[in-house]
This record gives sequence, structure tokens and C-alpha cells, in this order.
Amino acid sequence: MSSRHVIVRGLGTALAFALGAGGIAYATTGAGPAQQQTAVAVQGSPSQEEAALPTRPRGAWGSLDGGSSAGSGGTSIQSQATDATTEQEKGLVYLTSTVAGGTSAGTGMVLTADGEVVTNHHVVEGAGSITAEVVSTGEKYRATVVGYDATHDVAVLELTDASGLATVTTDPSGDVEVGDAVVGVGNANGDGGAASAAAGTVSALDRSISVSSESGQATEQLSDLIQVDADIISGDSGGALYDADGEVIGMNTAASSGTQDVTGYAIPIADALAVVEQVESGAGSGTVRVGSPGFLGVQLSGTGAGAVVADVVDGSAADGAGITSGSTITSLDGDRVSTADALASAVADHPAGAQVVVGWTDGSGASHQAGVTLGTGSAG
Repeated sequence: MSSRHVIVRGLGTALAFALGAGGIAYATTGAGPAQQQTAVAVQGSPSQEEAALPTRPRGAWGSLDGGSSAGSGGTSIQSQATDATTEQEKGLVYLTSTVAGGTSAGTGMVLTADGEVVTNHHVVEGAGSITAEVVSTGEKYRATVVGYDATHDVAVLELTDASGLATVTTDPSGDVEVGDAVVGVGNANGDGGAASAAAGTVSALDRSISVSSESGQATEQLSDLIQVDADIISGDSGGALYDADGEVIGMNTAASSGTQDVTGYAIPIADALAVVEQVESGAGSGTVRVGSPGFLGVQLSGTGAGAVVADVVDGSAADGAGITSGSTITSLDGDRVSTADALASAVADHPAGAQVVVGWTDGSGASHQAGVTLGTGSAG
């Protein structure tokens, strides 16, 4: 992967892969549920990631072990990834986000008949537009982010002009125990078609994953996660983790990858719904933001120092300002920007429609500055 969209974070100690076809990837280490795990996040487009990411052929047997890669002491099982049943597909949507240089894919869960959807923040992060396809019917809708919590990796979407949609059935009781049977369902490999269902068991609860920067310092943390030995893979992000009763107990979010063992992680559905409720109230606070964030429209290179532009979205604020591939963005509204993470955070602090001043140097080293109006992006 030679470039990332908006954010780039450093390499971890184990092989990592993205759950959204252009989403966050986590590599895990650690010895037990009480210990914090180390993780790494990277982001790119499917065209850049497909060759590097593990894939799971439909119907292929895979060796699953919730203990080896994360040290949880789970029991090895083998589980066949199959096409999901009609009931398992009910209330799911495939999400396709446009980013500079391509598209990314993930999954979402429909909460209301008029099109409220919850997914992972990383599935829609930095997108200029989002399309949602209802898995059970093939109907497509434009999706807009109405709020999100980047720290806890939750985003809330609204489908334009939607009505009469089937919804998922959630179980926010928190009554989940180690050993419970689960099935992770989503848009595995981001290839559309029938949803993929991966069976497994809960191998640990209350897991924490630290997201590391390129320097190796922890910058973010996801906590209170459900750990499973189901074969959760790229594209499943934002999809449903079902219990034995067919109710959603979690949202597929991350996974580690090893030679034989796969450890998946899901956000408890109660935690995701808490973010949804706060967004619905219209009062953002703490880590929860309400409304669409600003969109600059650049894809940043994953190599070299600084916020180096790899590609620019046509018609975006960056395009209008004259920022081109090979430029390095140095400031936003007078604040110095020295990394991709810093730029992502600076843009995320401004809502769509905000007027900001961008500073950059072009490929020849000449300095520029221009006022721009941020467009409407997806999330942070």
C-alpha cells in the first residue's frame, strides 16, 4: 500500500488488515483480557489494498483460534464461512464511499424504517459521498453522515428518501458470556453479492486495543470490545455480530491476521446505540460530533514526512485552491500541520461550509496559501 486516505498510522508487531475495504486495520499483541493490546491503523483504497489483505473465499474452511494471536487462551475450532441466510441479511446495507483515488467498502445496520444506519466511523472516514445498497433488495440510496464518534469508531448515517426498510433486531442487554456462539455477517472482501456469515464463539470480553502512530506511540484506544474467534475479515466492518437467537449483540470492527488464527473484535451494540442516541438528541458533547464534517478532498501519501498529497478529489475545496499531487500541506487556518494525522484532526475540527486558509508547498518547493470553503464530507 503506497498511499493512505487522510490518515496514516504506523506499523504494529503483527500482520494487520482493514475490515472496511478502505478502513482501519489492527494488529494485536498482548497476553490476556486484562492486558491492553497494541494495534495499528492504516487506511487506503481497495485498489491499493486488495493485493495485501487476506481474503476468504465463500465456503472455504479456515482455521480459527481466538487465543493464539491475542493470547486469550481460546480453543481452536474450524468454521465454514458461508452465504448469510435471508434472516441474517435483514437490515444490512453495503456502504461504498468515494475517496480520492477510488472507493472503499464496508457494511452498515439499519435501525429505523426511514433509513437511520449505524456503522464504523472508519468505514466512511474522509469520503466525499456514500452510497448504501440494501442487501436484501438491492435498492440504493445516497447516505449522509449525521453524527459520529471517531474515538469510539461509530458513525450514524441517514439514507435519503428511504422508507419501509427492514431493520436489524438488537439486544443491548449486555448479557454476553465467553463461549457464546456468534455469527459475524457483512460484506466480506467488499465484493457485494450475498452477505458472508462467519460462525465462531466469544473468546473474551472487555478487550482494549491501542491504535499506534508511526512513531509507535499510542494515539487512540478502542475499549470494552467483544473478542471472537469468528473469521471476521476485510469488508465486514460495521456489520452485525449475531448471537444464537439471531439478535445483534455487537458491530464488527477489527481483526488480527495470522498464519492460521483470526481474532475478531466487535463494539458492543449498547455502546454503539449510546452514540446513536446522543446524535439523535442533536447535542454533541465529549467525543460525539453532530452534523457533517468538513471535507478538504485530498488523499495523502503513506510514505515520507509531512502531509504529502497523493491525489485530489475533482471539484473539492483542495482542487479549487490549486493543490495538486506532490504538494505538501503545511498549515490549516494558521496552525502548522506536520503529519497526516494532524491534518485529519485539523479538518475534522471544522464543519462543512467552514471557511479556512490552507497553506502548502507545491512539488517545486514554492509556497502557496488560499482561502477555501470546506465541502460536505462523510466523517472526520
